[in-house]
Amino acid sequence: MSRYSPLKATSPVTLFHDGHCPFCQQEVAWLEKHRHREHIALVDIQAQGFNAKEHGKEFNAMMGQLHLRDSQGEWYIGMDASRALYAVLGYRRLVKLSCLPGLYGAMNAGYRFFARRRIRLGRWWVMRKTKY
Repeated sequence: MSRYSPLKATSPVTLFHDGHCPFCQQEVAWLEKHRHREHIALVDIQAQGFNAKEHGKEFNAMMGQLHLRDSQGEWYIGMDASRALYAVLGYRRLVKLSCLPGLYGAMNAGYRFFARRRIRLGRWWVMRKTKY
């Protein structure tokens, strides 16, 4: 898969997200109001009855990184899931920019760093917001 593959994602896409994650909750709230909302199906992997195996995936893997499947059945994982989502939403120039050498690797590394710590960061975020 080339670094520009997320630009080829075809709508509608299905975004699999962690409904318990405060950061995911904010992103999903924004997506619910987006002008191209009809291009996205949102699936909460924490919802009662969700079964990752029905999608050919492991739950722990889906909890570890964002997953997105496009209308052709192509899977995008991690930062590429974000890139594919934003390409479908019309932010193709930003996606192309994020694919440039150097920036591509840095953004992927930043995403992996964040994804491993998002639960702890989410707790901190919620506590911080309730204090102020």
